[in-house]
Amino acid sequence: MTAMNKMFRKRIGFPRDEPIDFNNLDTILEKAALTLPFENVRIMNGSTTEFTEESLKEKILDRNEGGLCYDLNSLLYLFLLDNGFDARLIRGVVFNQAQQKWSETGKTHVAILLRDNRRQYLVDTGFGINIPLKPVPLDGDTVSSRNGEFKVQKEASEHGDYCLYMKLKHKDKEWKKGYAFNSMDTVTNLPDLNEIQQIIASHPASGFNKRLLITRLTDKGSITLAGNSATIWTDGRMEKEEINADQFKKLAKDVFGFML
Repeated sequence: MTAMNKMFRKRIGFPRDEPIDFNNLDTILEKAALTLPFENVRIMNGSTTEFTEESLKEKILDRNEGGLCYDLNSLLYLFLLDNGFDARLIRGVVFNQAQQKWSETGKTHVAILLRDNRRQYLVDTGFGINIPLKPVPLDGDTVSSRNGEFKVQKEASEHGDYCLYMKLKHKDKEWKKGYAFNSMDTVTNLPDLNEIQQIIASHPASGFNKRLLITRLTDKGSITLAGNSATIWTDGRMEKEEINADQFKKLAKDVFGFML
């Protein structure tokens, strides 16, 4: 077992000696969602580094930080490979719900395609609090988790050949688009993600270079710090309050372990 394998298991609280296969992958995704925050701290403070396997492990496993989609899903991808899974990284284009259009940043979402028993699945632990918590088959079947319902439909467009749809628990009454992706657009080298990181850090349409964001699922919902607000979902009930910079820093430390 590699050092990264051991460290990832320790970070998410999964037993070091327990084998991992498709049948308990749900448990890995659930534990990762409760442990690894989706956050843009390094983007906002200008401390991003060149994207490599070592820098990724240092950031999330040594320093106990989180990251954006390309961080979280790349680490999970390496972990899956290390445990014998047939997995690859792919790129997608997020659908902007507020503006009802595809993101102008282009193919900057990174997710995982996994093949098991002649069936392909989408795996994603880096889509904020909109994550399925289960592998989603590419044949259109709906999967349900405590976070809602999710499905992937074959759907040809300028952005790819599939689209993730979701209906978040307590939030959505109708299906909404998550992101489109090209199932053949494989990321072959982790350093290729430097381009995506640069776009996210500098593009005027990026949603992650305007204000600090730290969010994570909890046992009963989610907690999100975004700019001057804190939003907590508990058993379907939402509480949102305005916070100042000092309150943000305190919550970041107390809830997520971040020293800002």
